[in-house]
Amino acid sequence: MDLGHYLQRMGYRGPLRPTLETLRRLHLQHLEALPFENLDVLGGRPMVLEEEALFDKLVRGNRGGLGFELNGLFAALLRELGFQVTYLAARVSASGEWPMAPGFAHLVLEVTLEEKWLVDVGFGEAFDEPLPLVPGRWPTAGRMFLLEPQGEEWVLAREEPDGSCPWLYTFSREPRRWEDVVALGRDYPPPGSPLRRELLCTRKTPRGRVTLRGERLILSEGGHCVERWLGAAEEREHLLLSHFGLRPGSLGSR
Repeated sequence: MDLGHYLQRMGYRGPLRPTLETLRRLHLQHLEALPFENLDVLGGRPMVLEEEALFDKLVRGNRGGLGFELNGLFAALLRELGFQVTYLAARVSASGEWPMAPGFAHLVLEVTLEEKWLVDVGFGEAFDEPLPLVPGRWPTAGRMFLLEPQGEEWVLAREEPDGSCPWLYTFSREPRRWEDVVALGRDYPPPGSPLRRELLCTRKTPRGRVTLRGERLILSEGGHCVERWLGAAEEREHLLLSHFGLRPGSLGSR
């Protein structure tokens, strides 16, 4: 791995020793620099889960990607810096409650320091900093997240301003090999997934989040959200570049 190039892509200039402070800063910077996006899915291009291919796309190609890609390459970066990383399989909730989507639909990471931490830079709007992998309520960036065991799995949920607490995903603590991840992610996203139907590109910003979903641009900051509909396709290309650093033509065609 070209460590310097990856850190430059993230705009990261902090410490590199494998400590909790380094992990927190890398996690936050990764979320702000590399968007979650499904441009390859819409363009009919397969997801290639090999480290060199991921590095070419996300770092050299100045792109974002899906959770498998973002967390997969981030795990490689952490290992390069001396962190102990374990792959975990997650199931995503489409409705915020049971039933969860069947099968392996997301990759999350467990990082072991003096304690164990849940790490995820590939889910879009989730937690900004690693969460302690113990049951409880954990605040990060003004939001409260809940972690609790549920049978043989763990649940990650997020408290909303209206008092609801939707589930984001469940995950198993059973360690997975990278070969398992490649095999299980080969047919992702499944037929019928919204990721196959509508553009989604989202990135954390220092004050909130910017999201391009279909024909809508959504800007959130300080608890306020502004949404507007786009005009011509050229405007969408311009916004992909100005808000996400994605070059014109990244969308491609099916």
